[in-house]
Amino acid sequence: MDRGHVIWIVLLSVIPAGRPAAGGICASCHPNATCSSLPDGSAQACTCMYGFIGNGRTFCQDKDECQIGGRKICGPQAACHNTVGSYACTCMGGFSPSNRRTSFTPNDGTYCQDIDECRRHPGVCGGGARCVNLEGDFECHCLLGYRAHSASDRFQPLRDKGSCKVVDCGPPPTGEAVRVLSTNGTTYGSVVLMGCKNGFLWKRGDNSSTCGPDGTWSRPAPLCQEIQCGEPLSKPHARMLWDNGTRVGSVLHYQCEEGYRPSASRQSPSTNRSVCGEDGQWEESDLRCEELSCGTPPTLPGTNRMWDGRSSAGSEVLYVCSASYYPESGQRSALSTCSETGEWGHVFLNCRARCGPAPSLAHAEVIWYNSSVAVHRCVDGYRSSRGGRVSVCGNAGQWQKATLKCTDVKPAVNDLRVFNEKCLQWRAEKNDVDKEIYKVVFRGTRDYQGAFRHERLQLLHSGDNLVEVCLSLLPATNYTISVIAVSTRFTANITTNTSLQVPQAPLVLYRELDAPPATLRLWRSAHTLDAISVYQVVVVPLDGTVVFDCRSRGSPGSSQGGPPSGQYITGQFPLGHMNDTEMIFTVGDGRFHGGFFNVPLKRGTSYYVILRVVSHWKEAFNSSCVLWAKVTGTSYIMRVSSLWAAGFVGGLLLVVLLGYSYIWFLKRRESRLNSQ
Repeated sequence: MDRGHVIWIVLLSVIPAGRPAAGGICASCHPNATCSSLPDGSAQACTCMYGFIGNGRTFCQDKDECQIGGRKICGPQAACHNTVGSYACTCMGGFSPSNRRTSFTPNDGTYCQDIDECRRHPGVCGGGARCVNLEGDFECHCLLGYRAHSASDRFQPLRDKGSCKVVDCGPPPTGEAVRVLSTNGTTYGSVVLMGCKNGFLWKRGDNSSTCGPDGTWSRPAPLCQEIQCGEPLSKPHARMLWDNGTRVGSVLHYQCEEGYRPSASRQSPSTNRSVCGEDGQWEESDLRCEELSCGTPPTLPGTNRMWDGRSSAGSEVLYVCSASYYPESGQRSALSTCSETGEWGHVFLNCRARCGPAPSLAHAEVIWYNSSVAVHRCVDGYRSSRGGRVSVCGNAGQWQKATLKCTDVKPAVNDLRVFNEKCLQWRAEKNDVDKEIYKVVFRGTRDYQGAFRHERLQLLHSGDNLVEVCLSLLPATNYTISVIAVSTRFTANITTNTSLQVPQAPLVLYRELDAPPATLRLWRSAHTLDAISVYQVVVVPLDGTVVFDCRSRGSPGSSQGGPPSGQYITGQFPLGHMNDTEMIFTVGDGRFHGGFFNVPLKRGTSYYVILRVVSHWKEAFNSSCVLWAKVTGTSYIMRVSSLWAAGFVGGLLLVVLLGYSYIWFLKRRESRLNSQ
């Protein structure tokens, strides 16, 4: 009888006789127990639930199913884990449940199956290794040409921290006489080609070796034997300069003995060399030594020669200046000796004939003179047209006069003047040249721009009698201009001041706005007049017929408070302080700009916004205007006038037709810019 039946009997024995079983027994059951009736229906009993053991009333404790053994209850390669009223099974390392969950109970047929780590984690063994799956584990085997590193030949990389590294055979097998011809590395499978060094010959062995899987080279280095040339041959009347070396590359020098020199058929020095070659033979030397003789000593002009007729090495000859000659260096005699090379030594004796004072040439002067040479040049007012400048004292004591011809010089540039501010004109005197080359150099400065310099050089070729050239001069600049005629080095100078031109108007995007404020933009590029130029933003209320004089020196009024009654400047910007190429300005923002108050625009009133560019220095003044925007309130007529004549007083009134024509022109320019 098992434990459950025993408990069942005990529970029956404690039921009081004649007492109803239904109410009292079930109310006394343990929370982990159930109440059930006996098979014959005579009574009820408390029974512990599955996974618990006890009397069903006073206690029901957890049953540890794992006590009977995890292998029995969960199967092989699994561990049992007791839980309250039940248990769970988990697979050991290297195994996974067949139901693909973390835990299971074997009553549904789940079991632990082996994990194939090699398939699940390709490359887990690293390069040069092969993965082998085991029951519940795996191991790595190194491939051919690789060795296990920091582990045994078979290792588990996560546990042993091992890896497979390629076999390296190290430096190729070479020796003192062997050199590497080529190699593709030192690892497994690498091949090295070897040969004998210079001065050695192959004796035996192979010239290639391969790195094997055991980390050694397959073949040793070949055997190379040193080349020897032996004793060299001697030559008649020559001695050998030699260190007794007989290896390849050893050098032997032959030198003719004293009193002998190389034969005249050879163009070679007194020594000749022979080299031990790679064939084990000394190179053949073609040196032939013959008895030395300097022959008859040379004759020097203006000298007497004293010689005893001998021409062997060491013989001497004495040279002395003749009576009608003088030594140029102060030494009257010099000695020459027959050298071992078969040549008379060089004599440093220069005897000159006496020619007297330097000759004179027409319209020329002597600038340098000694007893044998005179150098001439043309005097001031004359120039050299042809001929040489040097006179030479001849051997016969006569001057060979220079052929220099000097002609009078006329000014090459005459009546130099400036016209149209940027152009030059002059009358040309070409002084016997068909076409003159002129250098036109101009240098410009500005009083209002201390660091400003404008310097240029312009070359001009001209054969005209009246020459004109126009230069790239900048406005409002003081220039000094030089015209140089190259053939005569004649220079003419002139100064001029360029006027202040109409400043360049910026590129604006014309806009028509329905109501203030008006945010506008323009694009500008740096200009040479930026230092004395400003942008003025002028607001013109459209109240009847409006007159605006762009060229007027008087500035439109400005406002410090309420809206002005007429046209006014609402902002001023010095161009010299503007670095950006784009400018954005909001008309009527209520701020000061360059000392002018940007008065808010009145709603219900129409305005024209004009951008005025003003360039001003001392008495010079110029300006240009461009219509920038129209802020619409009611329809008015506006006319912009540019007064180009300095003596024209008053304003030029533009009728409505001209005003709209100007707006049409600006819109067309905007359209062209947008299309670009």
